[in-house]
Amino acid sequence: MQAEEYNRRGKEMVDYITKYLGSIRERRVIPDVKPGYMRQLLPEAAPTEPEDWENIFNDIEKVIMPGVVHWQSPHMHAYYPSLTSWPSMLGDMLADAINCVGFTWASSPACTELEMNVMDWLCKALELPSFFLHYHPDSRGGGILQSTVSESTLVALLAARKDKILQLRAELDQDVDDSVINSRLVAYASDQAHSSVEKAGLISLVKIRFLPTDDELSLRGDTLKQAIQEDRARGLVPFLLCSTLGTTGACAFDKLSELGPVCEEEGLWLHVDAAYAGSAYFCPELRWSMKGIEFAHSFVFNPSKWMMVHFDCTAFWVKDKYKLQQTFSVDPVYLRHENSLAATDFMHWQIPLSRRFRALKLWFVLRSFGLKNLQAHIRHGIEMAKLLESHIRSNTDFEVPAKRHLGLVVFCLKVCNLSLYLNCAVNYKYVDLIVFTRKSLLTCAKKSRLRLVQWWFVIYLNVVS
Repeated sequence: MQAEEYNRRGKEMVDYITKYLGSIRERRVIPDVKPGYMRQLLPEAAPTEPEDWENIFNDIEKVIMPGVVHWQSPHMHAYYPSLTSWPSMLGDMLADAINCVGFTWASSPACTELEMNVMDWLCKALELPSFFLHYHPDSRGGGILQSTVSESTLVALLAARKDKILQLRAELDQDVDDSVINSRLVAYASDQAHSSVEKAGLISLVKIRFLPTDDELSLRGDTLKQAIQEDRARGLVPFLLCSTLGTTGACAFDKLSELGPVCEEEGLWLHVDAAYAGSAYFCPELRWSMKGIEFAHSFVFNPSKWMMVHFDCTAFWVKDKYKLQQTFSVDPVYLRHENSLAATDFMHWQIPLSRRFRALKLWFVLRSFGLKNLQAHIRHGIEMAKLLESHIRSNTDFEVPAKRHLGLVVFCLKVCNLSLYLNCAVNYKYVDLIVFTRKSLLTCAKKSRLRLVQWWFVIYLNVVS
């Protein structure tokens, strides 16, 4: 394909995308396919000779779309929002054309510098502490765009682990193998925390202790304090808390104002996961749950959920960038450059070496919508959730078992005179029946990973502006 044909085919693809998103509500959200369906639609090997673009383009509807879950559909309410927008897609179109690999400042200065500036924009828009800013006289921190919150949680855990190991080695004043210290470390999260916390523990070989929450599914300071005391008595070394603002299952909020002081007193790294709720902090009236954020060592949220910036785009800030660098820095001669000491090289802030030019789509969205319209988008989603909640409460067949927060509503069937086990089974079957229609998609949540309790349905309001 040459430039002239690319220009023509590109316009055709833009037309196709516009038509697809414009009529997406008419498609069934869930595909009616079985595992391995595509094997019957594709040849056994790649073609030896080039194919005509028309044939490739026609196979989008024949091969790809029959197996797509339409996440941009207004009928898609499962998992979490994953919204896109026209400016976001244009940003990645340009980023893909530039196709730089911005591991160091020198490998593409604009890639690094735009990211630093846009992350400072976001930090100020959310009213995060100034120690998260790149450009602030008293700051040692900064922000970076990671691929996922899961990766960011692992990065925070590894940085906290390294920091604690170095601290303990200095205190012991003897040569102790890192693996010996690592075996004594323990981290904490609530029983509502995302599965990525558990996975981070598996990868890092660190014990993760999931703590019980209160009646509002919130982790409290006294619970954390007690767990720390118990573990110290067992000879363990507490080093990190992953606190959640807006849990996946019910959008519950840990009590950061209580947890922060405990972490500071006990010497724990406080990592705050606001993957979904973070976008809500554009709105001043929704920042009530951020009280205590000044104690955080790291903070993460996903613009790719509710901010109309498509996946992947995860905003991660750290209070002390040097604690990331002491964890992830390697310095091969072929990556050094004349500005290494003065510039920010994001390869030292993450697990991979290579990184995409993610900041372009974020920059496009922030400038195209402005904070005013992003706030309006968030508020509209919340109003839609309130409306749905009122309809559910007015129906005697259903109940709302957990307080509604932001754009998430949980509900379940009212089933009388059944055991807890049968109650869960009936509600789970109800979701199966909805999914069977292929017209909408919901997901289930369970109140606690620590015991068998009531199951409920989760609806995220997928409002596309």
